[in-house]
Amino acid sequence: MNLKEVLAFMNAHANPRNVAGMARYGIVAKKSFGLSAPEMRSLAKRIGTNHDLAGKLWKTKIYDARAIAVLIADPAQVDKSLMNAWVKDFDNWATCDTACGFLFDKTPFAIEMAVRWTKRKEEFVKRAGFVLMASLAVHDTSAPDATFLRFLPIIKKGSTDERNFVRKAVNWALRQIGKRNLRLNTAAIKTARKIQKMESSTAHWIAADALRELESPAVRKRILKKNR
Repeated sequence: MNLKEVLAFMNAHANPRNVAGMARYGIVAKKSFGLSAPEMRSLAKRIGTNHDLAGKLWKTKIYDARAIAVLIADPAQVDKSLMNAWVKDFDNWATCDTACGFLFDKTPFAIEMAVRWTKRKEEFVKRAGFVLMASLAVHDTSAPDATFLRFLPIIKKGSTDERNFVRKAVNWALRQIGKRNLRLNTAAIKTARKIQKMESSTAHWIAADALRELESPAVRKRILKKNR
């Protein structure tokens, strides 16, 4: 499929009700056809890997087109320049999370960019840094514990950011790291305890929510089973 055909497909399956529903969940974009997630995944599967088309779809600035672009882009052809260009375009949490969790975390630059982006001021760029940390904790099964131990002080530092989409990503990263194995669970809980002592209501929420999950019997049982 070429760009014209993909756009024609999206236009034919446009759903204004879905657009309104997305807005209620904080997914707001300048242009969206309102395709459902299954429709976008099905279309991406039909297209297959097509890095050139992914770039063209991204440039349309259409929410659905960018979601498909992430799914059909070739991680092997993604470089730092593309990552920095696309992250600047993030205007909602869904585009941010899809790009980080389905594409960026598969690149050899993921760790570097995660650290770098958490230092940025833009809300969705900073969120992207922490979402990348969470995604790596789930998807990169070969990464050493040292990678995630390095992230914990950065998570602590970011825990006072009161912006909703940042604080939720900080919390997400802390929880996912803490569910990876016993050593990281212990380290994440220790970090959460430190965050809990900070003079910030946002930090208190992040710590309390993370500890609720990381110290739960279900998570502890799963981790102990994994470490046998």
